[in-house]
Amino acid sequence: MPPQNKHWESMAKGLVLGALFTSFLLLLYSYAVHPLHAGLAATTPEAAAPCSPTPEEPKAVTPANGSAGECRPRRDVVFMKTHKTASSTLLNILFRFGQKHGLKFAFPNGRNDFDYPAFFSRSLVQDYRPGACFNIICNHMRFHYEEVRSLVPPNSTFITVLRDPARLFESSFHYFGPVVPLTWKLTGRDKLAEFLQDPDRYYDPNSYNAHYLRNLLFFDLGYDSGLDPGSPRVQEHILEVERRFHLVLLQEYFDESLVLLKDLLCWELEDVLYFKLNARRDSAVPRLSGELYRRATAWNMLDARLYRHFNASFWRKVEAFGRERMAREVAALRQANEHMRRICIDGGRAVDAAAIQDSAMQPWQPLGTKSILGYNLKKSIGQRHAQLCRRMLTPEIQYLMDLGVNLWVTKLWKLIRDFLRW
Repeated sequence: MPPQNKHWESMAKGLVLGALFTSFLLLLYSYAVHPLHAGLAATTPEAAAPCSPTPEEPKAVTPANGSAGECRPRRDVVFMKTHKTASSTLLNILFRFGQKHGLKFAFPNGRNDFDYPAFFSRSLVQDYRPGACFNIICNHMRFHYEEVRSLVPPNSTFITVLRDPARLFESSFHYFGPVVPLTWKLTGRDKLAEFLQDPDRYYDPNSYNAHYLRNLLFFDLGYDSGLDPGSPRVQEHILEVERRFHLVLLQEYFDESLVLLKDLLCWELEDVLYFKLNARRDSAVPRLSGELYRRATAWNMLDARLYRHFNASFWRKVEAFGRERMAREVAALRQANEHMRRICIDGGRAVDAAAIQDSAMQPWQPLGTKSILGYNLKKSIGQRHAQLCRRMLTPEIQYLMDLGVNLWVTKLWKLIRDFLRW
């Protein structure tokens, strides 16, 4: 056969294999990812069998209700994990606490989220049985209060974390942009600035993954992210969040938030120690300027109203806690974190993905780039701190596997990405 014919035959085989492989990926993805506009999870017959905590489990009390200034640690926690809000760092804190005390987690099945962006349903929980009761729920979901509430004891603590909407939008745009087709038509070096100059030109609320690019906090919390900002429903939803959540943390004041959380849950200082996880490498493109910041805020006005409300309530909680007391406890937390940094982290800082030596410490990366930083664990750590150091530095996916979560979809997706070098 002439060389030219062999060349065309090879190309044809490649096209056929490529088409088959693409079809397989689409089939897999259609199984693993629910449609964006799926409605609220229907109330199931299992509603007749709500969470039934074991009778010997003591009821937690708040510090305010404890006698002689004492309190019992709260062990039943629902963390509504929002996107791009330092939530992975808080997730690590909850993983460690639950593992340390042998608590029961409600984990997703097959993936590291509860079929996001579909609404949460109790049937998505790994090994769920009617009447099952859990201590901690903390993976990504689109929040459905009634479904979540049915899985935890009545006195459970609900928490979430918010972030300045303009900064969150910037982070979400860079992280999720490659999987949001509506951004692919942006051609400039600074795609974010180009988008914000005329967002309506590029944005289609019905397009695939569009929820990542507008009012993501509102969406994650289970509300319509396309509401008119002037609608009375917006304020109704904000007040509903206030009624349902015992504490709303702020990413910009993360240490102060952890001090309030420690006090609310009656935890020890060691329980809230942390290293910053899933942090993005500084972009070559400048951060939002004054005008672009204003545009990003206006574009995410529902989130802006939500954030303003809980920023105000956060500082009222700080005032009630005591400013001087807060300053002392923040200083103690930072000192303890610095102490652990010197003990645990090789080189004392986060590094690029290429410089991470242990694959068990390699964080999940966005498509098309390795912009998420990670850490190298020191090779010589005393026995007293070895376990804590490793747990504090372990990324989410690896920690979930350590806790026995079935992540077959996530693992398969990683194999495909590695093969295609995405």
